[in-house]
Amino acid sequence: MNKDDHKAVSARDLMAVTVFYAINILLFPVTLIGYVIWVGKAVLTGRGSGVSVSAQGPLSGRWFMHYLGTREDEPSSQLMMVLPGISPVGVRLASASTRLAHRLTGYVPRVFRYPFEGDIPRQYEAGARMTFFDEACERYLPNMAQFVILGAGFDTRALRLPPDRQVRSFEVDTLKTQAIKREMLSKTSIDATGITFVAADFEKEDWFTRLVDAGFDQSKPALFLWEGVVMYLDREAVEDTLRKIGSCASGSVVAFDYFTTEVLSSQALYWRFARMSTRAASEPLKFGIESLPPTRERLAELLQPGGLSLVEQHTLGKETGKERACGGFALAIVSSADQRFRDVPD
Repeated sequence: MNKDDHKAVSARDLMAVTVFYAINILLFPVTLIGYVIWVGKAVLTGRGSGVSVSAQGPLSGRWFMHYLGTREDEPSSQLMMVLPGISPVGVRLASASTRLAHRLTGYVPRVFRYPFEGDIPRQYEAGARMTFFDEACERYLPNMAQFVILGAGFDTRALRLPPDRQVRSFEVDTLKTQAIKREMLSKTSIDATGITFVAADFEKEDWFTRLVDAGFDQSKPALFLWEGVVMYLDREAVEDTLRKIGSCASGSVVAFDYFTTEVLSSQALYWRFARMSTRAASEPLKFGIESLPPTRERLAELLQPGGLSLVEQHTLGKETGKERACGGFALAIVSSADQRFRDVPD
């Protein structure tokens, strides 16, 4: 592409961005009305519905990406419309301007781009997190006999597996959340017969014993997805969960996201508001990896006692001598017995 071609592309991109945001500004009253209806109904019925805010957020993000055409997810589209306390009219009005602007211009704001690429600022955590966990599934599931989603909430990855995929799927979450999800599924055309639901509370019950009782085979390798959960547990529950995953067959993998202590202690307005919001939703932030760089070493120290080895890490925010990461995503693998012995410090 020559210089003139580059200029033409840049001009078209600039025009697309300009028109995209102009449409959103013009239709802002419609967006506002939609949010008032959406949030109003959620507030009036939310507490009684038992829907976890931490479970609803990712579902909303996947639904929006589906309608922008950046990430296909028909199960999320159907579940969103039958979520207790949801207003389908409010949701559609709140997102109408963005969807229309995208349809006319083709422009997608970075927060909704998929797959997410590049460094991960805190405001793009949701999209980057989705990409990370999807890629973990694509990379590891073909070689696994079992798929376990811990704190599954309204996750749809097990529902989107190809019919010929020879993997047994389990979803672990509280009885209340699973009851809501199963009721939602019954109102859709989604086939969930391939999923084994395991009810357990990480901080109060032995989720692993219940998983084994439900048919999980500890001698066969498994992929564990642990998305959006670690930060809401106490340290004891986090360490206990990692030990139990580490007791599984060699080659098993766990993918998880985490916050650092920076999030738990920062006086920045953004994080103070985040902590206040989660407390108000009765889902306070409890756990964070020590933020002292390099956090890769802090993660390895957390994983090693459970027989897990860190194989991949992506930080949320830059990690330098002056800046500390506020979280990240990690992949760890269950070490062989020989490797565990070699990893024990003298």
